[in-house]
Amino acid sequence: MGYSVFDSFSKFHKTPFGAVRRNEQVTFKLKFPTYQKVEQLMLAIYRPGEKEKFIPFRFDGIEERAFGVYICEFAPQFVGLHFYYFTCVQNGGRVHIKRENASEGSERGSMLWQLTVFNEKTYTPDWLKGGIIYQIFPDRFARINADDDTPTPIDRDIHDHWNDIPDWRPNSEGKITNSDYFGGNLSGVRFKLPYLHSLGVTCVYLCPIFESHENHRYCTANYERIDPMLGTEDDFKLLCVEAAELGINIIIDGVFSHTGADSVYFNKFGRYGDKTGAYRDPESPYREWYSFIKYPSVYESWWGIETLPNVNENSPSYTKYICGDDGILQRWLDAGARGWRLDVADELPDEFIDNLNKAVKAKGDDKIIFGEVWEDATTKESYGIKRRYLIGGQLDSVMNYPFKDLIINYIKYGDAARFRDGVMVLLENYPKPSVDTLMNFISTHDVERAITLLGGEPVGNHDRAWQAEHALSDRDYIYGAALLRCAMVLQYFLPGVPCIYYGDEAGVEGYKDPFNRRTYPWGREDETLLQFARELGRIRHNCGSFVKGQLRFLSVEPDSCAFLRYDDKLGEAAAVYMNRSKFAKRFEVECPDCVVTKVEPMRVSRTIYEQIEKFDAGFVKVAPYSYSVIKFKYNI
Repeated sequence: MGYSVFDSFSKFHKTPFGAVRRNEQVTFKLKFPTYQKVEQLMLAIYRPGEKEKFIPFRFDGIEERAFGVYICEFAPQFVGLHFYYFTCVQNGGRVHIKRENASEGSERGSMLWQLTVFNEKTYTPDWLKGGIIYQIFPDRFARINADDDTPTPIDRDIHDHWNDIPDWRPNSEGKITNSDYFGGNLSGVRFKLPYLHSLGVTCVYLCPIFESHENHRYCTANYERIDPMLGTEDDFKLLCVEAAELGINIIIDGVFSHTGADSVYFNKFGRYGDKTGAYRDPESPYREWYSFIKYPSVYESWWGIETLPNVNENSPSYTKYICGDDGILQRWLDAGARGWRLDVADELPDEFIDNLNKAVKAKGDDKIIFGEVWEDATTKESYGIKRRYLIGGQLDSVMNYPFKDLIINYIKYGDAARFRDGVMVLLENYPKPSVDTLMNFISTHDVERAITLLGGEPVGNHDRAWQAEHALSDRDYIYGAALLRCAMVLQYFLPGVPCIYYGDEAGVEGYKDPFNRRTYPWGREDETLLQFARELGRIRHNCGSFVKGQLRFLSVEPDSCAFLRYDDKLGEAAAVYMNRSKFAKRFEVECPDCVVTKVEPMRVSRTIYEQIEKFDAGFVKVAPYSYSVIKFKYNI
């Protein structure tokens, strides 16, 4: 066709780009060749369960003597998802213009465009924007011998050597007990704060720190107590204070969809007394938290795992305990936490998340709430309910699993169109306040390490025995590290906030749990990767367009990617050029649609400049598996 009737990614066709606030005006423009007679052109838009609204276009003039341009405006009055298409009469027949790929529409299209409308009062904390998050699995990051004599529970096995492989074999009864520990603690995190500061980290996300009786601590035993092996409440407060002195905030993991069976609340195994807890005492104050099918032995549990009994989150006493004034949420915010990450947010009812948001925000709008959501959070449906995480009053933002998948697949396989379109669709669907605080990771405690995914054999259906035996060869490690650097460039400079999974920056590898949860290799780090991460952090902090800047892809090829982050309010942009091939690549240095007043190379690899000071012509030559960043000052 050679032209687009409508392209939702284009500023010409739709402004503003992406999600909008309630009552914010959206302008749509369509264009048709002047030889086509277009009549009764209308925007058809609706909310699920509601009737369509038809809004007429008006003629807006001729473009380049070849296209007639039509325009209409729409100001949504309701929050939530809206879906739209266009309809008109041509040659006496009714024609529908719908989406046929990621953003463009035509008569051949069969899909609808999405318009996310969020509450006009929705804002997210500015302190995280432009920052860097560091995720820590507390038992495996760093340990400092505790000053007190707190005894270790007898059913916990402590590794003699920090660099051991975590236990992965079932016990004699065929069960995985997760009872091996390495002794990482809060004092260890505090001791390593200068190291985190050297990486440019501004936020530490701690996996669960409350008393639990498995090493991952996602089976909470007592929300009111730090696990003794990690330290005390005073240790946590001191960590928050000393981190803040270095410009680092602490957020913590909240596991509220279930507790541990071995907990003060359920007490299945009698650790907390013979006649306490919902399992052992039918009159327990915690009894209504749980759903017993046949008391006490048969009960609802998380994914059928009997050690993780589900809770009724909307039970009044549970909601009050977690979300009430001076409840668990507020207690640990008062102790120094700056926010919460919600485990399995899709398993938490809307009403509970509403109450959680009120409790957290009562302590200040600067407190942040992340949710674990593995799909597009605007279209997510769980248990038959369309979720409303990001339209106001619930989550500030989410863990960006779709982003991780897009980066890994692109860097490993070179599917350029899928990467570009996938990123743009996420940015189009998500409210801008959430985009600016997205937790952008390429590894977590729940997936394989990025370097292993990129350089190693796919895990497929291989069991734990195979995963334990397979590590990257020297050749595969070198290749995986090269691709990892390319992935980190995208992670650091695309919209959102990069989240380093502890040890990724040091070359830690591993397949699935528990091999992705190895200890940090103090003294054995990959120094090249480490310095690379520090360099990315310095560049990120020294360019304002990485804070809230918009994204424009300049070129996306199977072996290379160039994009612009720009902020018109600052008059500042950064062009990022990434080369994921084994050959050097030459890029044109450009800042389209603006008048450049200053060009500042922030990181240049094997450069060739031709009168770049005047910006008459400029090129940069990027080495294999490398990148360059060039900052511009500009006028629109």
